[in-house]
Amino acid sequence: MTIAVSTTPSRRAAADWVRRLPEYLTIWVPLLLSAAHLIAFTLWTIWMSFTPSTLVPVAGWVGLRNYSAVAASRNWQIALDNLLLFGSAFVLLSLATGLILAILLDQRIRGENLLRSIFLYPLAVSFVVTGTVWSWLLNPGLGIQKLVRDLGWTSFRFDWLIDRDMAIWTIVIAAIWQSSGFAMALFLAGLRSVDADLIKAAQIDGAGPIRMYRRVILPTLWPITITVIVIQLQFAISTFDLVRALTNGGPGIATQLPALVVYDLMFQRSLLGRGAAAAVLMLLILLAVLLPYAAWRYVQRRRAIHA
Repeated sequence: MTIAVSTTPSRRAAADWVRRLPEYLTIWVPLLLSAAHLIAFTLWTIWMSFTPSTLVPVAGWVGLRNYSAVAASRNWQIALDNLLLFGSAFVLLSLATGLILAILLDQRIRGENLLRSIFLYPLAVSFVVTGTVWSWLLNPGLGIQKLVRDLGWTSFRFDWLIDRDMAIWTIVIAAIWQSSGFAMALFLAGLRSVDADLIKAAQIDGAGPIRMYRRVILPTLWPITITVIVIQLQFAISTFDLVRALTNGGPGIATQLPALVVYDLMFQRSLLGRGAAAAVLMLLILLAVLLPYAAWRYVQRRRAIHA
């Protein structure tokens, strides 16, 4: 009798484990393999960045020579300048566009579902397709400039794609078109979750729509705003396929970004060591964004627990 009582829970646990085995196999095994793949190749890239590897990986130790060579190169300096401009403009403008669209949709207008689908549609398109289509639209000989000139305005110019000073803004435009729907979706979810009692109290106090959004509703969206900024910054730092398809870093190297420098060093110049050093520098830039965000999320969670 005693043995039966002690073995029943273990049998139930074993049966439960067998029942959940497909769940473990389909979720945890791929997750662990992906994590192992990510960690292994990150460590391998860091090791490569300290070696004199060129066409093929070789053993050796060159210290920080690859890092100093990358940091001193004109391509990397232009890429950092472009990243600062592109990241700032893209994050701020996509944030503003997404917020305005969310506020407009929050007015319970007719056809909201259709408009929401239209604004979210760019998310379903890959960055390669986005870059290709926008390169056609902005091409002076095929796109907007040609269309307007064919309509009779023969002096019209919109040749940013081949203008060294303005080409980076074509990437900003395409990236905003691609990502504003994502920001809109998060902001709209935040607007719809604002406490109705808070809004009623503001209405009773005589707050108009503008004052209500500015003083009552928008401050509650601060956590969502931080999340959108971090996600968009992460996208800006790792942008590759959009630039590759739209400008290929040109004209010249006017629209180089760090990811294109890594690709150029590794796969076009066969400088694996320097390419790995550039990739590690990109990782450090990314961590400079993600680590403060993770610390901020941790502090917020601790405050919520002890509130």
